Amino acid sequence: MADIKKISPEKFKVVGIDDSKNDQLADKSVSFWKEVWVRFSHNKLAVIGMIIIGLVALMAIFVPFLSPYRYDEILGRFNEAPNGSNWFGTDDLGRDVFTRVWYGARISLFIGLAAAFIDLIIGVAWGSIAGLAGGKVDDIMMRIADVLTAVPYLLVVIILLVVLQPGLIPMIIALSITGWVNMARIVRGEVLTIKNQEYVLAARTLGARTGHLIMRHLVPNALGAIIVTMTLTIPSAIFTESFLSYIGLGVPQPKASWGTMASDGNNALDTAPWRLIFPAIFISLTIFAFNAVGDGLRDALDPKLRK
Repeated sequence: MADIKKISPEKFKVVGIDDSKNDQLADKSVSFWKEVWVRFSHNKLAVIGMIIIGLVALMAIFVPFLSPYRYDEILGRFNEAPNGSNWFGTDDLGRDVFTRVWYGARISLFIGLAAAFIDLIIGVAWGSIAGLAGGKVDDIMMRIADVLTAVPYLLVVIILLVVLQPGLIPMIIALSITGWVNMARIVRGEVLTIKNQEYVLAARTLGARTGHLIMRHLVPNALGAIIVTMTLTIPSAIFTESFLSYIGLGVPQPKASWGTMASDGNNALDTAPWRLIFPAIFISLTIFAFNAVGDGLRDALDPKLRK
């Protein structure tokens, strides 16, 4: 048990050790995550980022109860400046910008989380198998990843969206085609470090299967790097979605998306600047918040910072 603190807080039993020893290991693992939380909570920028993410998510969820308008409802008040009835003003079709901003938050957050989740599943599986198998299997799997990395990510996404036609599901598929490669590389590196630890070798000696080794030993002990990578993947997906929607390859009208709203607002910057300002602000705030949380988690989980 070379690194007790890195063992997963999930319930587990170590062969050959009595229950009291197992309880001690679990307690040490729990104390590690408490230490991580304390270190994270001392990072003011990361805490602010978490609060911003929470507020954006809550507004996106509860916007039907906060706004009397639908996102596609035409009110008949065109390019009206922010006022008491329309807090963020209206657009050129007379739709409420406040309502559309928060419905756009739903789409952006959903795409970001869905793309990150798919990257997590594929990347963790690919990296774990490659790192654990080693040898020719590792070489072949990582050469495939290298080939995917060699092609510019944005170019692949644009080509796929042109082929699949713009939409929510095609957008998620396009973002996930090569997005998992970075996760796979990081997980592979963690697995190469962990797989020679004594507890992994002991489990192998006792006949543990590959799936058991990955799920019970390798992935839990690489959890810190996985969490940080996933947290930093979400803002990248949100930014890519906003950019693609801005150039007309995102979610089609009349659905609201921060990128499409920014694109429409850019055309009316001189006459109705609020149409660009509000979606741009929330794109920037959300990306900043996720990056701040990711940086905070990275610092909190860094073993070099442990006392």
